[in-house]
Amino acid sequence: MKLPLFSQLRSSAQKLFNRSTRQAVEQAMDTLRQHQSSLPVIDLSSLLQPAPVARVPRDARFIEGSYSNHAGSRQYKLYVPASYHGQPMPLLVMLHGCTQDPDDFAAGTQMNQLAEENQYFVLYPAQSPAANQAKCWNWFNAIDQQRGQGEPSIIAGMTEQVMADYPVIEEQVYVAGLSAGGAMAVIVGTLYPELFAAVGVHSGLPYGSAQDLPSALSAMKRGASSMAVASSPASQPIIVFHGDSDTTVNPRNGEQLLAQRQLPQHGKAEIRSGGVPNGHRYTRTTHMGSNGKPLGEHWLVHGAGHAWSGGSANGSYTDGRGPNASREMLRFFRTVR
Repeated sequence: MKLPLFSQLRSSAQKLFNRSTRQAVEQAMDTLRQHQSSLPVIDLSSLLQPAPVARVPRDARFIEGSYSNHAGSRQYKLYVPASYHGQPMPLLVMLHGCTQDPDDFAAGTQMNQLAEENQYFVLYPAQSPAANQAKCWNWFNAIDQQRGQGEPSIIAGMTEQVMADYPVIEEQVYVAGLSAGGAMAVIVGTLYPELFAAVGVHSGLPYGSAQDLPSALSAMKRGASSMAVASSPASQPIIVFHGDSDTTVNPRNGEQLLAQRQLPQHGKAEIRSGGVPNGHRYTRTTHMGSNGKPLGEHWLVHGAGHAWSGGSANGSYTDGRGPNASREMLRFFRTVR
């Protein structure tokens, strides 16, 4: 079921909320109505269906927890692989997209299975429906793009809490996300460079690309303004995946994420083309630093839409015909440390 976002919000609200709550939702709908002609198409039907449950191998743990600070509270799930026996390990923070939750995102990206192979902790913060009805991270709110404020402070604090509870290798903490989660991963990485060593973004947007709903819709549809990209430089290494047939978030945003890194001009970018058997072709562009380590990597997946490349059909918003974004992100993170 795919409808314009405005219509889906109305339909979901009528089914999910009682009469008094519905009146408040209708007020929010009035605010969105003036923008409905330019709203992207997002499938919200998963809000009405049971979420996928991520499988956990024997002796592994998928632990529920919560974190609170002055900006609010959020639940999370932490994957502790069966291979963990007290030894220090890297930590990857995974931020889900709209309508998703930790179990759904883990099932689709298969990141827990890769954590078993590579000995990683994986932290999945969960957006609250009270903070965003569609469970999107609020990457477009001004307060949620400031250090020590809003959702970035919650995600950073949650990460530090896990680091205090487990022997995490401090130099090997990474953050990645899809769509709204990808945009928030960029924000958190930009605001807390001392905490996160690298960033992974799938179908996301640059830091500072929006300050409210209208500018968010514009950035999603057309890409961020050149002024926003130039005024918000970031430093960590970044790996970006984007489908060139994405109609929800314009693929131009993926290119702008690399431009925002202000990569050095010495040397040429390495461009390679490839393809998945019976699947999508792709173009991978790699920017190397003077130390021989990658500073930025951009994967443009040809024919792919708004979905996690190489993901499993056990989760939502996945496309198994593309290169494995999860595996490539972990490979990239290993090379930059």
